[in-house]
Amino acid sequence: MHILGIIQARMGSTRLPGKVLMDINGKPMLWHVVNRLRQSRLLGQVIVATTVDSSDDPVADMCRVRGLLCFRGSVNDVLDRYYQAALLARADVVVRITADCPLLDATVVDRVIEVYINEKCDYVSNVNPPTYPDGLDVEIFGLQPFCEVWSRAEKKSEREHVTPYFREHPEMFRQLNVTNTCDLSGMRWTVDEQSDLVFVKNVYKEMGCEFFSMDEIVELLRKDPSLSRINTGFLRNEGYLKSLSRDGKA
Repeated sequence: MHILGIIQARMGSTRLPGKVLMDINGKPMLWHVVNRLRQSRLLGQVIVATTVDSSDDPVADMCRVRGLLCFRGSVNDVLDRYYQAALLARADVVVRITADCPLLDATVVDRVIEVYINEKCDYVSNVNPPTYPDGLDVEIFGLQPFCEVWSRAEKKSEREHVTPYFREHPEMFRQLNVTNTCDLSGMRWTVDEQSDLVFVKNVYKEMGCEFFSMDEIVELLRKDPSLSRINTGFLRNEGYLKSLSRDGKA
């Protein structure tokens, strides 16, 4: 079984343009996401999926220079970008990760993969509902059900965000949600705003290394609660909520 990790990455963030290549601890944010994901015991391959737009040439260039696999596809149809990347890599299973999650924990990724394998599901995530910090989101799905989603999904929100069609059609797909032992969903570890970047940089500085776990970050924040106050006050999944609004659903 070929389990492929696909990291979606582009320069055109509306809230923090160019964030995926911004410096964290001397290296681009995307580099950290790739290398933290590579710590997974169960992934067979990791690929960056960016767009064919010239604004994303720097993403492709970084991948080339650092020896990272890169696929270029649709700008706005992210679902198609994922699907074509999965076909190109001959994946049996896809793990979806976004490039704005530089505190990703590979042990969390492996836990979601294990549930997918053991329970023989079509779609497994840790986001429905979330109990992990925002920024540790993991979604996994088989290529065959993904093909069905690719052919059926029509709404803008379903094409821009890859997996809503799975969650909106539980009658069609066997799916499960992985929950943490305690609810940490109120913690914000993703990077969408400048203050998020400041928070992440502070975490890396305090940790003093490139690889550390979710539990180690939680312990750091327990010892120094002021770090959590750096980036409070933002909605989780704001981009998806905006897409729903454009669909006329919110």
